[in-house]
Amino acid sequence: MTEPTSPQDPGRGRLIRIRNLRAAALNGTEFAAALPAGFNGRWTRRHWAHASLFAMLGTLVMALVPGFSNAMSSSAEQSASLTPSTTLSLLLPPLPRAAKQQPVAAGPNWQLVSVAKGETLSHVFERMALSQSDLQRVLSQPGAKDTLRRLRPGTELAFELQPVAAGKPTALRAFRYDRDDTHRIELHVDGDKVTEKVIERPVEVRTAVISGKVGRSLFHSARKLGLSGNNIRTLTDEIFKYDIDFNSDVAASDRFSVVVEQTWREGEMIKSGPILAATFTAHGDMHSGFRFERGGKDEYFSADGRPLKKAFIRMPVQYTRISSKFTSARKHPILGRTRAHQGVDFAAPTGTPVMAAGNARVTFVGWKGGYGRAVILDHGRGYTTLYGHLSAFGKIKPGQSVSQGTVIGRVGSTGLATGPHLHYEFRINGVHRNPMAVTMPPPEPLRGAQLAEFRTQTGPALARIRKVEDIIYADVGEPSKDKRVASAAKPGSKKG
Repeated sequence: MTEPTSPQDPGRGRLIRIRNLRAAALNGTEFAAALPAGFNGRWTRRHWAHASLFAMLGTLVMALVPGFSNAMSSSAEQSASLTPSTTLSLLLPPLPRAAKQQPVAAGPNWQLVSVAKGETLSHVFERMALSQSDLQRVLSQPGAKDTLRRLRPGTELAFELQPVAAGKPTALRAFRYDRDDTHRIELHVDGDKVTEKVIERPVEVRTAVISGKVGRSLFHSARKLGLSGNNIRTLTDEIFKYDIDFNSDVAASDRFSVVVEQTWREGEMIKSGPILAATFTAHGDMHSGFRFERGGKDEYFSADGRPLKKAFIRMPVQYTRISSKFTSARKHPILGRTRAHQGVDFAAPTGTPVMAAGNARVTFVGWKGGYGRAVILDHGRGYTTLYGHLSAFGKIKPGQSVSQGTVIGRVGSTGLATGPHLHYEFRINGVHRNPMAVTMPPPEPLRGAQLAEFRTQTGPALARIRKVEDIIYADVGEPSKDKRVASAAKPGSKKG
């Protein structure tokens, strides 16, 4: 007899049915009832097959039913645990009234702004939605106008703004800028009153030796090592301009070493000074240059005290071509008659700068017959140069002294000219010479006390370069990576 089940407890009913099934499998009477009627006690093959089947079924039931039983028991226990719950609302004691909070003064909250190209301080204040009265308060401080009148792109300024209510203009609480490398100025605004605070920022000057290989690009390699763009231009356009053709004579394996003074502040390099000394090894030949002041002017000299800058440059126009050579006889393209061409013509676009071939005194500026607009320079020791067919003059006048490379005019086609070009003449004691073939006079070397002082100054720099290169390029057969070695701080270099 089976146990009655309650409709509210379906889990218990399933357990009872499973138990009955298990009992039936083990009960021999149930098995006997399954035998056919008229069984005479003698088993046939069919009987044995049925018996085997029932035995197998019984074994499976015995193995599986305990697992179902445990699962159902667990389910029943979980169902029993789901008892109804009741939520009660309890009254809590009232909280004490909070004390009135005093306003807390906001700390410094600087907003950094980088000056964009072409921006002035007025533009920056406008960008920050600040009034002109705030701008005038800043500029009225002593020394502020001189520093802030010309802001370079990338200059960082800092603003602290006064919290204001909605609909009201932004007010300035404080303004910060760098007066120079060692001083930072903070201006705190309180109504019409401005208080200035000067913050000292110590700097450290280090003499560094930067050494590396040209690689794929001299400019890229040098910049990667820390040389500034101006340093690289000095290296290529001033120091080694006359000895090395950087467009065709430089290989990836060639190396350079440069001594510079670097200014560091708070762990960051903020400025790189001019090149003090440099070497460049091209195809195994080492060229060197050293900075030295002569007559109040800085120049670069070789190791033996000879100026690296030649007395004359052969081509006073850059990025050009020769359109007419120096010759004793040719047919004039305009006059149509044969006569000597006692100069060299450089074809170039109108407006191309024309430079003084060497240090000189201006003797003529104006119109000169077939030369059109022309300039004549006297370089001393009997050397003069003439520049013709100019479209415009530089900022020069007769009697003025100019240095080599000074722009004295612009390429044009004035006078007897078929197109824009520069007619350039070179004379020695009044006699025309071919500027592309004549042997230029050597510059004056250092002598006497100047030479002794030069050697005293340049000796340590050259020794430092050699020491660094001995370390980096100790085994020239092994490819070495670019390296940079910086010395300790220069004695007495801390400022502030």
